[in-house]
Amino acid sequence: MKNPKVFFLSLCLCAALSLPAHGQDEAATSSPQLVTDHFVDSYNSLLDNYYMRRYSRLPSHAGELSLDDFDALPDSVLASRLASLRTIVPMTYNDVVRSHIRFYLRVMSRRLELTLMQQERYFPLFEEALNTYGVPSEIKYLAIVESALNPEATSRVGAAGLWQFMYSTGKVYDLEVNSVIDERRDPIKSSYAAARYLRDLNNIFGDWTLAIAAYNCGPGNINKAIARSGGKRDFWQIYPYLPRETRGYIPSLIAVNYVMQHYADHGLHPQQLEAPVRTDTVMLHRDLLFSFVEQYADIPAEALRSLNPQYRTSFVPAASRPYAITLPTTHVERFIGALDTIYAYTADSLSRRPVRVEPAKSAGASSSRGGSGRYHTVRKGETLSRIAAKYGLSVAQLKKMNGLKRDQIRAGQRLKIKN
Repeated sequence: MKNPKVFFLSLCLCAALSLPAHGQDEAATSSPQLVTDHFVDSYNSLLDNYYMRRYSRLPSHAGELSLDDFDALPDSVLASRLASLRTIVPMTYNDVVRSHIRFYLRVMSRRLELTLMQQERYFPLFEEALNTYGVPSEIKYLAIVESALNPEATSRVGAAGLWQFMYSTGKVYDLEVNSVIDERRDPIKSSYAAARYLRDLNNIFGDWTLAIAAYNCGPGNINKAIARSGGKRDFWQIYPYLPRETRGYIPSLIAVNYVMQHYADHGLHPQQLEAPVRTDTVMLHRDLLFSFVEQYADIPAEALRSLNPQYRTSFVPAASRPYAITLPTTHVERFIGALDTIYAYTADSLSRRPVRVEPAKSAGASSSRGGSGRYHTVRKGETLSRIAAKYGLSVAQLKKMNGLKRDQIRAGQRLKIKN
């Protein structure tokens, strides 16, 4: 008989996660390459990241690897290399796994540099989270399959973040998701949530491979596949009864484990790239607007959004409970020194009611005379930062819109606030 505690956990998880974890169902008709296609999409969107654009340099030799040598490689060599990885999760070798290794070698031949750069950034965090919950460290490569290490990745069915949590699963694992916060995109919190979820799935199935498969399609679909196979509890024995995406999920994980540790054996030698800026986190205890961080800590708004993808807007609601903000280490000291000022200006900005647009003769915000656009007439004591925050602009935007070179403004001056 099952351990009662584990059995109860299984019932709770299956009930709470009645929808599959990644939006699959047993009648899925997607291509077997769906998982790997999602990797490509996630990687391509990663290139839009602020720090990727600023600090990474695609190698001049970037191009798809010729696979002639791989195709001539005996199965025994690949099987031996997989067996030597010394993992807890079985690195099974078969024709399906070989085809996935071939795919990842091809697509990662021109993506390897940035993948390794992201690995350097995130894997220490993954390993710590997985170790905390007793999850084998080789499962860290699952995040490459899931999101190509892109914290802003979103699947076609709404799974989000490095570990591609669906809304319902994220809520079960205490990830806050609302109109302001989406902690599925928080690298730290989502990593610990993923480790907890994988541990719980392993407690249910008693098998890491089945637990990983359940992470993709939900425990309900794994139980159905087990039942349809006549009670077999081995992934490769229930393989024909699984959703099609899940059939490619375990082979993808095995393939990524192989490629990330044996790429040099296939002639891939990544160039040294300039890594993204080093970061640190600061805990916040009062509400904060990014516009004031931009101004007083000299950090571009786009950089803040890139480093803090869990915040859906430029507002951090830290008055309700502490939240962390990630910053470049070179700016942390300046940020902490200006934090009281940032808090004060945020509180002042948030306390103001929305400004009503009055006719041009009014002393408040006004519509322009005889033209398009909206304007604000500066009142005594107002600053650029207060005016910018009032209208949801950054100081840089306000200055550019008005052709200002300096921060000085005077009472009675008219500033354009909307084109």
